[in-house]
Amino acid sequence: MLLKRTNIQEKLILAKQRDKAADSLINEVYRLLAKGDHDRKRIGANLKNKAELVSNDFNFDLLATTEIYHLRHIKKIAVDYRLRFLDSHYFKGKIPEEAITKIKKLEKEHELELKGFKILAPSKLFKLKDRDDPILFAPIGNDHYYLIHKWGHDLHPLRKILMWPFKSLVNLIALVVSISYLITLLVPNGLFSKESSSFQFWVIFFFMFKCLASIVIFYGFALGKNFNPAIWNSKYLKT
Repeated sequence: MLLKRTNIQEKLILAKQRDKAADSLINEVYRLLAKGDHDRKRIGANLKNKAELVSNDFNFDLLATTEIYHLRHIKKIAVDYRLRFLDSHYFKGKIPEEAITKIKKLEKEHELELKGFKILAPSKLFKLKDRDDPILFAPIGNDHYYLIHKWGHDLHPLRKILMWPFKSLVNLIALVVSISYLITLLVPNGLFSKESSSFQFWVIFFFMFKCLASIVIFYGFALGKNFNPAIWNSKYLKT
């Protein structure tokens, strides 16, 4: 069997075509990378800039219902754990790349540009960098929000208990009364007189309560503190 002779011109044409295909592939990669970089910058700008948008036109058939939360659910958690639920442009921490990727994925699936982001996080995260449990939401409408991403460390297991006194004035007074009573019980009998009596006990209790209440009031006014229901969605620093 005779081998077909090599046509150099055909080989040149084939090499040229392969080169164009390779160039086309490289150009497509560059285009995708450039588009990806543009999308990340755009999403980053949407996260950092103030937006008047109150809802996004999601395709509800594509949403995970387990990630949809009403404002009252978010408020309850914010009040219980002394967190804030604010626009993302107030957030001073770093938004992780994983969150940006999830936003891009949602935008592609729903064919929209997401705006109006909200973040649920401890108050100090809206003033300085920290790592405690921020959660990123996008508004759906009618006071409903879609959870996009959670990052950072989980909250301390005792945070809800530690923040209980700050939920209301009644809780705070109850705590001060309880501590005053315990301190009064620790005062040795006969410390102020030879004979102990119920009258002496309640005088000491009143004194302890007045001291602790004064400290709490001074601390509250000096640092501009407020109760959880008043600050959960407040953008002001001294709360």
